[in-house]
Amino acid sequence: MLFIIIFYYYLLYLCFSSSAKIAAGAVVCVESEIRGDVTIGARTVVHPKARIIAEAGPIVIGEGNLIEEQALIINSYPENIMPDAEDVEPKTMSIGANNVFEVGCVSQALKIGDNNVIESKADLGRNVMLTSGCIVGACCQINTCEVVPENTVVYGSNCIRRVQNEKPQPQTLQLDFLMKILPNYHHLKKTVKGSGTPIRS
Repeated sequence: MLFIIIFYYYLLYLCFSSSAKIAAGAVVCVESEIRGDVTIGARTVVHPKARIIAEAGPIVIGEGNLIEEQALIINSYPENIMPDAEDVEPKTMSIGANNVFEVGCVSQALKIGDNNVIESKADLGRNVMLTSGCIVGACCQINTCEVVPENTVVYGSNCIRRVQNEKPQPQTLQLDFLMKILPNYHHLKKTVKGSGTPIRS
């Protein structure tokens, strides 16, 4: 009985200690880790064990994104800059709408457009700008300083690139299903009443 009470208060602590601004209609599981100034748009689903960490500046996530287990979205300091250095201006990480971050992927990209898929174990560096309709294949890495053109597909062990004719389909059905099922099995972080879509720069 004592264990249940302690666990209940621990869940309450997790719910209220997060500084995240979660729009109404988003589903963010308590077991996810959210640190710093994070804004999450409506209809975005954040699975248990996903991590969203805003160290070097705010993170603004748009509508209809799917962030799966053990995905890491982090706005971190560049390697040559210490967190306590003076004259370091915070840079906002902006993520558009209808993106999918699959299991175990890592994204440090400061600008991501709409309708992108970052597949399992893929890795996006801080200096990459992902436009729209791109797919970064499983275990692929993009750590260069570049703007990835629309509808680019990166795949294979050598990170081969090609351009596809159509953008990836939005995960509307999967999002609808998860929004119904996840609240039955997981506690959710508190949403901000009356909040609309986060402002995108």
